[in-house]
Amino acid sequence: MPRVKRSTKRHDRRKKILERASGYFLTKSKLYQAAQEAVERGLKFAYTGRRQKKRQFRSLWIVRISAAAKLNGTSYSQFISGLKKAGIELDRKVLADIAVKDAAGFTDLANKAKAALAAKTA
Repeated sequence: MPRVKRSTKRHDRRKKILERASGYFLTKSKLYQAAQEAVERGLKFAYTGRRQKKRQFRSLWIVRISAAAKLNGTSYSQFISGLKKAGIELDRKVLADIAVKDAAGFTDLANKAKAALAAKTA
């Protein structure tokens, strides 16, 4: 079996890890094994963070919509239910943007949602 020295491949792999770890504290930026553990941990947090970001933004949008709905005399759940019954299909991101930037437009949507709820119950 031929002997394999791995010089360039090993050097390249270690260099890539150490470059990713630049700026880490003490040995985590200088010693390969410590740097490898720190980089793997950081990548794990980055992966979970990308998923959490989606949840956090949806939560923020819901808070903004709820606050604007309360200013218009309805709850968040009643507002969303009324929009569905009125056939208005806007996602929460757009609704939150309207709530922040266009109060009159949101009031119009709230009135349509209230009217749709009143029509369904009557």
